[in-house]
Amino acid sequence: MSIKVFLEVVEIKTKVASVFPFIIGILFSLSYFHEIHWGYTLLFFLGMIIFDMATTAINNFMDFKKAQTHTYKYEQNVIGRERLSQKKVRQMIFLMLATTFLIGVILSIQTGWMLFFMGGAVCFIGIFYTFGPIPLSRMPLGEIFSGVTMGLGIFAITVYLNTVRQQVFYLTLDFNEGNFLLTGQLWGLLALFWASLPLIFTIANIMLANNLRDIKTDIKNQRYTLVYYISNSTGVLLFQGLMYACYVSIVIGWLFGIYSWPILIVFSTLPKILRNLKAHRKDLSHPKSFGYAIKNMVLFNSSYALGLLLCIFW
Repeated sequence: MSIKVFLEVVEIKTKVASVFPFIIGILFSLSYFHEIHWGYTLLFFLGMIIFDMATTAINNFMDFKKAQTHTYKYEQNVIGRERLSQKKVRQMIFLMLATTFLIGVILSIQTGWMLFFMGGAVCFIGIFYTFGPIPLSRMPLGEIFSGVTMGLGIFAITVYLNTVRQQVFYLTLDFNEGNFLLTGQLWGLLALFWASLPLIFTIANIMLANNLRDIKTDIKNQRYTLVYYISNSTGVLLFQGLMYACYVSIVIGWLFGIYSWPILIVFSTLPKILRNLKAHRKDLSHPKSFGYAIKNMVLFNSSYALGLLLCIFW
């Protein structure tokens, strides 16, 4: 398998969806909690990217195995089109998962049991998102699980690793006595959750845009996603509503002191976002319609990261 084909199997271009929660998690740790730990952070980044590649490879592999049409299986799916060995693809997936597990164990030993359970939950959802007899991606749950797992999960783990000393949320286990103690900062947790909302919404929109574009192909391949149940027109309204909700959450966060005023720089992106939403509705049936979700996610979250950076200096 060449490097070019490998990068296509793991869809390296889509990893930006993981990188933004990570970057914004670092900036939020600095701007709100004023703490950072680069060693833990960089090791987690490595594990996060490897696991993201593994789940994408699982997705392509399962789509190949479950494909109902010859055209999709051997012309559109990279595994069938490149005639890749299924055994080698499985070995590659297991190697990436094992590497992720090892990194997770190392970080859990260093930072506490909370990471072990949070990371385990994220990995469980990530794997069964596309694996198993009824993967989550083939149900009307894809948007919820992708948005929460990546938008909140990656973000929360990044903040956790960077606020170990403050113990914004921390789990203590005593196996000798059979006791556990979960502690944390109530307002810190609420701020963390609220700051994750734009990430949840923009990442969920990527899955929603994908399902809006592929609804006919999905039905042929027995993938009954959210769009199948709510219709294209309602799906478009939801797509637009989630983007508007990003701006609303920022304003409310600013009013309640989660951000300083420089965060309002995100509103400089609103005119372009509005044009993208209009173009998305117009080009809904065209393959390029999916690109507007990526553009919106990158544009909004870049301004979100910039706003947090300005808050740090402010």
